[in-house]
Amino acid sequence: MPAFIATYTNSRGRSVSLTLEAADATSARRDLRRRGIQVNSVERQTQAAVSSKRAAATTKANTSLLKQLNSLLEAKPGIREKAVFASKLAALVDAGVPIVRGIELMAQQQKIPLFKRALEAITLDVNQGIALGPAMRRWPQVFDKLSIAMVDAGEAGGVLDESLRRLAKLLEDNAKLQNQIKGALGYPVAVLTIAILVFLGMTIFIIPTFAGIFDDLGAELPLFTQLMIDLSSLLRSPFSLVLVAGLASVVMLFGRFYATHLGRRRVDALVLKIPLFGDLIQKTATAQFCRTFSSLTRAGVPILMALEIVKDITSNSIVSDAINQSRDDVTQGIPLSIALASKKVFPEMAIGMLAIGEETGELDTMLSKVADFYEDEVGATVKAITSMLEPAMIVIVGGIVGSILLAMYLPMFSIFDQIK
Repeated sequence: MPAFIATYTNSRGRSVSLTLEAADATSARRDLRRRGIQVNSVERQTQAAVSSKRAAATTKANTSLLKQLNSLLEAKPGIREKAVFASKLAALVDAGVPIVRGIELMAQQQKIPLFKRALEAITLDVNQGIALGPAMRRWPQVFDKLSIAMVDAGEAGGVLDESLRRLAKLLEDNAKLQNQIKGALGYPVAVLTIAILVFLGMTIFIIPTFAGIFDDLGAELPLFTQLMIDLSSLLRSPFSLVLVAGLASVVMLFGRFYATHLGRRRVDALVLKIPLFGDLIQKTATAQFCRTFSSLTRAGVPILMALEIVKDITSNSIVSDAINQSRDDVTQGIPLSIALASKKVFPEMAIGMLAIGEETGELDTMLSKVADFYEDEVGATVKAITSMLEPAMIVIVGGIVGSILLAMYLPMFSIFDQIK
């Protein structure tokens, strides 16, 4: 059915165009009169206009999709980069440099494209009279809620330089904790990966050579040796591709399960029960909560807003949900220490210190001391885990290599007996 472009005057006296399909121009006018529209003109839309409109819509959709893909693939600034930005900007503001000029200098020195564009846009916004906090809020892929809240509090209190210094210190402390966790968890993962690769390499490439020698000599193979040879044959057969595909499917299904709220809660709850590592994650979450909450309240951020920000910092959903539920309890007049104590996700010592801080009115100071204590505890726990894992990993790697060598040398004894 052909398309027509109708032009009419609306109630405000403006000329409006719309597109509709009809058998002919008369049918189009009749249809519009039924709608209560008195048209000025009706013209048939040409195929070229239709093609142009479709091409424009397609181009717009492709451009939007391309921008979304670029945004996803583009490198985002990490905690360290944002900490350096806050520290430098605090020094510039403290030295009397105007905010616009300071951010402009930071943009010129920035090497991350996304961060550079954000700073350039913020420079223009601030130059037009927009406050720094709202300007940063337009770039959520660069600045998180914590950074924006600290800047808002600093601008409201007229102590932006001090808030930025606190933000830089807070981000550096969080980065330090994350690096400690990565170091503790990364070491066993790296060693196990190497051990598995060594096992696969020896099983696929070395065992077949020995299997050929044993077959030529007609040696009687022990059960353990025969099992290793069968495993080598299995890994070198096309069936190994089925095993790889099955393993990839399991990983993909686990990723989808963990992406759900229920799945993430179940996995995170199990992680907290792992010996040593669960204790490490709890201490890390406690240190992050106390440090961040202390910095936010000291900067003048309201408690409810501070809790809303803090719950997004921790990576464990059990702890995050507990903080969010405690926020709801606080809105009903329940003290924060009692609300958190009922959730049983933080150590009793931290809850007790929090209660003392509420009673004395020195909540930020008390939480800062608790954060210092648990940051030291995290460091000590990481050292203890590393010292225990090093010999354990050596035993595991040695056991894997030794078992393969044992399987290959066991038939040698029967061969020597035959020679004698």
